[in-house]
Amino acid sequence: MTKNILIISSTLRKYGNSEILAEEFAKGVKDAGHNVEFISLRDKEIKFCHGCLACQKTQSCVIKDDSNAIVEKMMNADVIVFSTPIYYYAMSGQLKTLLDRANPLFASEYKFRDIYFLAAAADTDFHAMDIAINCLQGWIMCFDRAELKGVVKATGVNKPNDIITHQEVLKQAYRSGKNV
Repeated sequence: MTKNILIISSTLRKYGNSEILAEEFAKGVKDAGHNVEFISLRDKEIKFCHGCLACQKTQSCVIKDDSNAIVEKMMNADVIVFSTPIYYYAMSGQLKTLLDRANPLFASEYKFRDIYFLAAAADTDFHAMDIAINCLQGWIMCFDRAELKGVVKATGVNKPNDIITHQEVLKQAYRSGKNV
């Protein structure tokens, strides 16, 4: 069965390490014969959630910006992959803001079941991403039919393209995509 995979990259850095991870994941998805759509938040306008909860009744956000189209794509994806650099042991603000703005999904008939998380950190500690993973887990817990299926952690990558020297983690991202 062909799946529709949505990859959301939240780095603002062109050729950022987390985005390169996401690209490797996408290659695996394509090689497995699935459909993949890649969205970068780099040039998107995504405003902060107002907390009005109107979306709980309308399944649409009252704020008119790029998040509405992204949230609709999230709702219709079979698999969602979030890719982020790690800042101060947390996911990027861009990704967290998008997750907040995805509130219309809560009361919707979303299709996604599997969530993957790809993260890149300057810190060399393998646990440097645990806080970000816990934050994503909190979001996933709001969706009874969804679960975190996989995590790829790249540590010790700071400058653009540092990840190129971390071939094993790139292979892990590819394999994760291929095994979706």
